[in-house]
Amino acid sequence: MNFPGDTERLTIVGTTGSGKTHAGLWHLSRRNYDVKPWVIYDWKGDEFIASLEGTFELDVSDKAPEHPGLYIVSPVPEDDDEAVEQQMTDIWRAENIGVFIDEGYMVQAKNKGYRKLLTQGRSKHIPMIILSQRPVWMDKFTFTESEFKQVFRLQSDDDVKKMQEYIPFDLTRRLQRRWSYYYDAMEDRLDILRPVPDQDVIRSAFAAKLAGIKKVM
Repeated sequence: MNFPGDTERLTIVGTTGSGKTHAGLWHLSRRNYDVKPWVIYDWKGDEFIASLEGTFELDVSDKAPEHPGLYIVSPVPEDDDEAVEQQMTDIWRAENIGVFIDEGYMVQAKNKGYRKLLTQGRSKHIPMIILSQRPVWMDKFTFTESEFKQVFRLQSDDDVKKMQEYIPFDLTRRLQRRWSYYYDAMEDRLDILRPVPDQDVIRSAFAAKLAGIKKVM
């Protein structure tokens, strides 16, 4: 199986507790945030994200970071929508920055910065990892522009049907807990993935890369 490259997008969907954030951080731990900045949008204050050592806080009003590392933004839903749009637009302008979005349905449908990242990010070397528990609430460009899609258990038939619009395979079979479907659109290939490594292993992977990175003001 293939993993997303440095310009590609991965969307991960699954109901609460299905393992999508865990899997998303595993994918992120493998990426090149020791070479380029990656921005994490964390609307819900996820405990796993908060437990990562060596990350930097980034205010929603700040410009796009210029130096390698993981930068965590914690927007307030609705209150910070305009600032998030501006910051995503700034990332689009800056180029060569990764973006990780936990709970992508929190991004407003009219967010033009998000659309730019999805539709033009590949040419600007902006890889993305986007998570959501409700595919039916997501901007369709999230799926049309993602070369890779990972599907954990979904509770709603509507959500399953939504994913089948973009994955031409049967997704109705219930998998074991924390197992997932993994679709590579370029190869038109569907794999079934076992659970990813546990949190301690993933934290260690982050720590190894982040240890030598210091924030540059």
